[in-house]
Amino acid sequence: MRNLSANSGFILLGLTADAQVQTVLFMLFFVIYVLTLTGNFTMLLVMLTDTHLHSPMYFFLGHLSLLDLLYSSVTVPTMLENLMSKTKAISVGGCFAQAFFVFVSGGTEACLLAVMAYDRYAAICHPLLYGQIMSSRLCRGMVGGSWGLAFLDAFINTLPAINLEFCEYRIIHHYTCELPSLFLLSCSDISNNITIMLWSFVIHAFGTFLLILSSYGCIVSTILSISSTTGRKKAFSTCSSHLTVVILYFGASCLRYLMPASGSPWELIFSLQYTVITPMLNPLIYSLKNKEVKTAIRNMFKKYLQGPGLT
Repeated sequence: MRNLSANSGFILLGLTADAQVQTVLFMLFFVIYVLTLTGNFTMLLVMLTDTHLHSPMYFFLGHLSLLDLLYSSVTVPTMLENLMSKTKAISVGGCFAQAFFVFVSGGTEACLLAVMAYDRYAAICHPLLYGQIMSSRLCRGMVGGSWGLAFLDAFINTLPAINLEFCEYRIIHHYTCELPSLFLLSCSDISNNITIMLWSFVIHAFGTFLLILSSYGCIVSTILSISSTTGRKKAFSTCSSHLTVVILYFGASCLRYLMPASGSPWELIFSLQYTVITPMLNPLIYSLKNKEVKTAIRNMFKKYLQGPGLT
C-alpha cells in the first residue's frame, strides 16, 4: 500500500480495449461532442440576442445550456484523448479535478431542473402573479444558489477523498474519474467517504427531485381543473420538454450513484447518459418542442444568412 505520488496517476480503461472499436467510438463521440457544442452555443446565442426570449424560463434555459457545455467538456475531451492514446493515463490531480467538476455539474443541473419546475409551477398555477413571483432578483438568486450548493456538495465529497491512500492497482474501469470508481482503488477505510457521498446525494438529488414532484403535483392539479381541452394541451406543452429532461437526467444519475460501485458495464452506460447524451439532447428537446425557440433560431439564421443591410 502507498499513497500515489504526484508523478504517478491512474489508468482510465475507457469503454473498450478493441482498437477498431475505439476508432469507431472516437468518431461517434466526436460527432456527439460537436453537436453538443453547436446546439448549446446556439441556444445561448438565441437567448442572448432575441428579446422575445428575455423571460425567466429562457433565463434558466440559457444557464442549462451553459451547464451542459461545462458538463460535456469536463468528460468528453478526456474520453476522446484516451480512445486514441496507448497509455490512457491521467494524473492524480487531473483525476480529482475531473471528479470535482463532475460533481459540480451534476449538482447544479439537479438544482436548476428543480428551479425550472418551480418556474413552470408559477407560470401555470399563478399566471396573474407570475411577473411578481419570478422577479429578476429571485431568478438570479436561485441560479446563484444552485451553483453555490453544487460547489459546496463537491467540496464536501472531494476534499476527504484527496487524503485516501491508493493501492498499486490503479486501473479505473471507466472513461472518466468519478468518486465511486476511485473508492474501489483505495486501500484506506472508505466507509466515511461512502457515507458522506450517499447522504449528500440523497439530500441533494432527492431534495431537488421532491421539489420537482411537488411542483408538478400542483401543475397537474391545475391543468386538470382547466375546462377546455385546448387549454389543457397548451398548459401541458409548456412542461413536456422539462419533464423529458428530468426523466433522462435523474433516471441515469440516481441509478449510477445509488448502485454499488463494481466496475460493471451498467455504470458506464448510466454515466454516458447524463454526462454525454443528455447534454447533446437538451437543446434538441427544447428547440423541437418549443415554438418560440424554433422561431427565434430561424430568425437568427435568416438574419445572419442575409447579412447586414439586406434585412
